[in-house]
Amino acid sequence: MANTHNTSLTPVGEDARVFTGFSHASLWFSLGVGLLVMQVGAYLVPAMGTRDALIAIVIGSIVGSALLASTAKLGCDSGLSSAGLMHRVYGSAFARLPVLLNIVQLIGWTTFELVVMRDGTAAIGQRALGAQFHIVWPTLLWGGVLTLLMTGSMLTLVRQFVSRIGLPLVIGSLLWLSWHFIGVASAQGLTAFMARPSDGSMGMLSAIDLVMAMPVSWLPLVADYARHGRSGRSTLAGTWVGYAIANAWCYALGFLVASVSEPGTDLVMALLLAQGGLLALGLILLDELDNAYGDVYSGAVSANSLKPTWSTRRWGLALAVLCTALALVLPMHSLEPFLLMLSSVFVPLYGVILGRWATVMRTPDDALPPKVDLIAAALWLLGVAVFHAAATWAPQYGSALPSLLLTFTLARLTHNATHGATTRGASQ
Repeated sequence: MANTHNTSLTPVGEDARVFTGFSHASLWFSLGVGLLVMQVGAYLVPAMGTRDALIAIVIGSIVGSALLASTAKLGCDSGLSSAGLMHRVYGSAFARLPVLLNIVQLIGWTTFELVVMRDGTAAIGQRALGAQFHIVWPTLLWGGVLTLLMTGSMLTLVRQFVSRIGLPLVIGSLLWLSWHFIGVASAQGLTAFMARPSDGSMGMLSAIDLVMAMPVSWLPLVADYARHGRSGRSTLAGTWVGYAIANAWCYALGFLVASVSEPGTDLVMALLLAQGGLLALGLILLDELDNAYGDVYSGAVSANSLKPTWSTRRWGLALAVLCTALALVLPMHSLEPFLLMLSSVFVPLYGVILGRWATVMRTPDDALPPKVDLIAAALWLLGVAVFHAAATWAPQYGSALPSLLLTFTLARLTHNATHGATTRGASQ
């Protein structure tokens, strides 16, 4: 089937470009908020002193969100989905590899989100009702709601629910929790809190790398939403501002909670014990649902690019049911390092895509891509090797930034090179 008949690999029409800058800001603020982000922020305690941690959180959030927003602008300017960008840069045959890896990681992260929501629901039930919930019922509850959401329109969900209802609720929850834990820090002594030193186990670049991990993890998804933007400028600004604020806020809140709590205290329990924490945590859990939805929708778009005979909605329903089943049987907390490792391949992948910006924009929409762009493929694999080499032998410098800068620079330098020794297929 030719790419022109595959809606996931061709630019969206003008009638589907309905997202304003506020729509993007609302969506990415909402997607940037989550218990997982706060838990990662807590990892900075006691590795970083307060002042250094706050600096790393601000820099990492700005840089990571800038990368996310740049990819969003490319998606909007080209009208292409994430899978469409991969096909245009890497070739129709080779692109199937990163598309498949993306689907696998999205299934994993959706399953992990369901487990987070399940565990949070069980903690709320125990705290509020004194009841012990078996994992089956809260998993089926959240999985069922997720499946139900997949029957509707993504565009309607973002514009009607996320922007108008979800955004003010989650902002209110974060404000309440921030006020409470700042009060706790004040009672313990703000001067001592701000002057708290690190234990020396994490350097500044490594901390920035950790903060960038969350915005970078959304790179393989952002174009699936950004292509519905009305303009590249508003898409860039909305995505950047929305995600940067949410990421910095949640990392800082996680750091604050861990700093003022007893060592070893579970983050969810600390939030529950806060004044009004039960309601605030419940609203954050509800907001966690759109993270799962975002993963499933993007996974459905990618799957549709491989098998267009199944609609995006049909793929979304299938993936939601699959993830619910996996959440019941897989030990997801022990699989988190694997998911983080899998996510690492997308930093150099998008370094190459951003470096080939001109190639993406100058290629006619009706042109058949080569089966394999050997140069782009080699640069991606080189970037993956550099990412893991840096993490192993020079962790103090981080791994995301070196891999990203290398692949972006080399892709930019080679963007005028002809597509490698490839052949153009008669049909894709």
